[in-house]
Amino acid sequence: MKIDIPEGKDAIAYVWGEMVPGIGPAASRFSLSVYTHTTLGLREFEAARLRVAQINGCAFCLDWRTERDGVKVEESFADAVTHWRTTGDFDERTRLAAEYAERYTLDPHNLDEEFWDRMTAHYSQLEIVELSMSIGSWLAFGRLNHVLGLDTVCQLPSGASPVPEPRVRPAR
Repeated sequence: MKIDIPEGKDAIAYVWGEMVPGIGPAASRFSLSVYTHTTLGLREFEAARLRVAQINGCAFCLDWRTERDGVKVEESFADAVTHWRTTGDFDERTRLAAEYAERYTLDPHNLDEEFWDRMTAHYSQLEIVELSMSIGSWLAFGRLNHVLGLDTVCQLPSGASPVPEPRVRPAR
């Protein structure tokens, strides 16, 4: 870990809550809100989240699986995300979510018109903004945790997914 944590303090609670009280709690609320308020389906949500985790190298994020009403993606899903271009396990929305996460994270200047034509054929503008904010959250906070060495001690307080139930996807 790159940050000194006082004896007896939880590393995540200390860094995200106490060290920078004007920023950390707000960042934490934003991070959790992408789970709590999502309208995206579980597979596309997890495809984007896991692709960012793979790129960031965040140990906690790589091991985490979002759960909704007791449902998680299958064990082989992370491997399918790695091979999002060729896997037969994804529909077009899920494949696009993984592709968008990768391009957003690694090469945001090359999101060309061909890509946006495919995105808008499968996602509403609301969903694109939501996915963009979610990817931004995972990119920023997964990297923060990894760079500071917090990703090996990170856990949500409840140990469960912060999403109480799946949300209804808005009409496109």
